[in-house]
Amino acid sequence: MKFKLTKQEKAWILYDIGNSAFILLVATIVPIYFNSLASSAGISNTDYLAYWGYATSIATLLVAIIGPIFGTLADTKDFKKPIFTISMLVGALGCTALGFTGSWLIFLIIYIIAKVGYSSSLVFYDSMLPDITTDDRMDHVSSYGYAWGYIGSCIPFVVCLVLVLMGGNWGIPMTTAMTISFCIIGAWWILITLPLLKQYKQKNYVEVQKGAIKASFGRLWETLKQMSKNKKVFFFLIAFFCYIDGVYTIIDMATAYGQALGLDTTGLLLALLVTQVVAWPFSILFGRLSKKYDSNTLITICICAYTGIAIYALFLVSLTQFWILAVCVGMFQGAIQALSRSYFAKIIPAEKSGEYFGIYDICGKGASFLGTTIMGLATQLTGNANVGIAALSILFIIGLIFFRKQAKL
Repeated sequence: MKFKLTKQEKAWILYDIGNSAFILLVATIVPIYFNSLASSAGISNTDYLAYWGYATSIATLLVAIIGPIFGTLADTKDFKKPIFTISMLVGALGCTALGFTGSWLIFLIIYIIAKVGYSSSLVFYDSMLPDITTDDRMDHVSSYGYAWGYIGSCIPFVVCLVLVLMGGNWGIPMTTAMTISFCIIGAWWILITLPLLKQYKQKNYVEVQKGAIKASFGRLWETLKQMSKNKKVFFFLIAFFCYIDGVYTIIDMATAYGQALGLDTTGLLLALLVTQVVAWPFSILFGRLSKKYDSNTLITICICAYTGIAIYALFLVSLTQFWILAVCVGMFQGAIQALSRSYFAKIIPAEKSGEYFGIYDICGKGASFLGTTIMGLATQLTGNANVGIAALSILFIIGLIFFRKQAKL
């Protein structure tokens, strides 16, 4: 039987297509462009990789602080959409601003602001899931979001890729090509979000109270106390903190990692584009498998696969091996993200989805400072980028232990 999406579900999925274009650019072309800015300033490849990792760490740490607070505030009636809109605009306009600076330091500062906007918007976006669909459709809808996000984001990305790689043949300097690319992605992000802003209605909420901001702190504190007593949610978040941290670090640092190994730039970009294409059908596949197999089993398979991917990176020296790595990442990347999101949405109170997903984001995008910091430090201490990626296997193993522990509750 064909799975038919509702208007709200389609609008919600479209936002994944919009914001994924930004993160695809950040995971591919942006580190290469930053490398050129850093090289012009006399910064070594090893330090370039570390600085890029530290900037990502700062951005995600900021989201870890503000995510739960504004996530809780967003649970107030009619608050979620405006807060989501502001976060989205900070991300999209920050993305556009990246094209108008030639300083590596200013570039990093603007990148941090844009990344905070992007990651914050996902706190509210993820928390919309219980509002736009039902429990029995969550795995499917969540998987479709990641699947279409991966393939849809390739549309503006390919245009940007052609500009960056071929622009010189048409008399377009690299800096101009990058400025145009950042503007394209920013505009795409905003335009693709419009249907969601039109269709979304907040169904699960708490009533408006006097001093809504102060009240949100009180609700957050109560939720944290309750969560510590709910072992299933508590152990899941510990597991998620570890394994998704490793996943996002690999996504954020893939191009920078390849650059540090001295691999061909064009080959790197094409390999990461293949990751997006592979992730599309596999995200949908895992969404369908969730109807037949338990989500605990499917997520366990994904964590084990990522453990193997991290260890494999220890021996990576050629572009062909990087392509193999990219395909393997694509097979499990969307699945582990989508299934984790829908699994969490089903084990929390729907009316508190904003504050719970604010905490969820700490354990995910907001906590990925740990993975990027581990990778940056391991790379600088050993002088070997392979060791940095391989060190992430520790996070996957710990995550697997806690995930299996909560599965038994």
